[in-house]
Amino acid sequence: MKTYSDIYFLGIGGIGMSAIARYYRFKGYRVAGYDRTPSPLTAELEAEGIEVHYEDDPSRIPADAESTIVVYTPAIPSDLQEYQFVTNHGYRVIKRSRMLGEIAQGQTCLAVAGTHGKTTTSTLVAHILTESGEGCSAFLGGISKNYGTNLLMSAKPVMVAEADEFDRSFLQLHPDIAAITAMDADHLDIYGDLEHYQQAFRDFAAQVSRVLILKKGLPISAKDTPAKIYSYSYDDTGADFHAENISIDALGHCSYDLHWPGGVIAGIRVGTLGALNVENSVAAAAVCLCHGTAPAAVKAAVGSYLGAQRRLDEHVNAPGLTYIDDYAHHPEELAAAIRSIRGMFPGRRITAIFQPHLYTRTRDFAAEFAKALSGVDKLILLDIYPAREDPIPGVTSEIIFKDVTAPEKLLITKEELMPLLKKEPVDVLVTFGAGNIDRFVEPIAKMLSERI
Repeated sequence: MKTYSDIYFLGIGGIGMSAIARYYRFKGYRVAGYDRTPSPLTAELEAEGIEVHYEDDPSRIPADAESTIVVYTPAIPSDLQEYQFVTNHGYRVIKRSRMLGEIAQGQTCLAVAGTHGKTTTSTLVAHILTESGEGCSAFLGGISKNYGTNLLMSAKPVMVAEADEFDRSFLQLHPDIAAITAMDADHLDIYGDLEHYQQAFRDFAAQVSRVLILKKGLPISAKDTPAKIYSYSYDDTGADFHAENISIDALGHCSYDLHWPGGVIAGIRVGTLGALNVENSVAAAAVCLCHGTAPAAVKAAVGSYLGAQRRLDEHVNAPGLTYIDDYAHHPEELAAAIRSIRGMFPGRRITAIFQPHLYTRTRDFAAEFAKALSGVDKLILLDIYPAREDPIPGVTSEIIFKDVTAPEKLLITKEELMPLLKKEPVDVLVTFGAGNIDRFVEPIAKMLSERI
């Protein structure tokens, strides 16, 4: 068997890639990599001693192919010179998802999949296990606000993973316990249609060995998995795990009683905002209770959970002035987040800033985006963030904008955003998107904090 000393990453700045890079650095490997642009995450990697560069330069790759594994994300272009070099010069080259699957082997794996909700839910599962004293290693799709990282490490052979359906990545995992939060159409550039997309989730379910926790109503049945199935819901009393006696305080935090097959856990207060996070906390609690975590430990950890960055992320929350940032980039996510914010702050004026992510997603769901965004009082719509894609003729933010029926709407470039906001009256402001809109979060929060 070969012995590897170097792990090299193509696309090291991605949220999933950086967690694996940190893992191997912790394990004592030499770790380095390429990314297209510097970011706060790559700056953190560099501060931790991981060498990162931003030019497509094959000479930066470790020279010894025999001792080097190259990990890549499907988001990199196939004509990247470094990718071409390693595939043609005898390196072991594997996808990020395959590497995560290899790390999971020999561990008890708890995974969370779903079109949306998976980052918040998996991060909360990891927090519950950590706070309970059991501990876990966790590979997260966001930065945990409790720990300031997307990687948790433990000597305990228990692993929590966000199971990403993009490029069928989650089929590299064989979890002991898994939750599926949603199966709304997405990534149709890969799957083609909803049926193939949902079949991938059924294929994932077939790989779960012990317990599968499903959002009530999802199209997966006992014939699709060897695991025991439980359902969960926000407040549907027909679900195995559900909330009752839900209340919300003046700053948007909910409390509830969790009903589950083992009884009732009364008076859970959710540390994160809104009804949406009640549902996510029910799913996370279900995973941990099925794993054997004590009910009292679950209750305490749900209350102390601060969330993941960019998931209904509370930056300013004072009477009459609130700013929230959220990663939502799919119509169902947007609609759910807007409903949740309406529930948190009834009667208040909501202004949303949205940056569409990907030309293909904008093309495939323009009508659905317009419908979801019509639920705010004022929409500020930015240009499309292309990520890995080339422009598609005729696909611009205008195809969403024209059908939005919100009382007020503006279509602007991101360069126009900060000058506009300096003059904008704000009650509840929320930024949405998976692109580089996150670069505006800190300046917006600073500007609004000065108004308090």
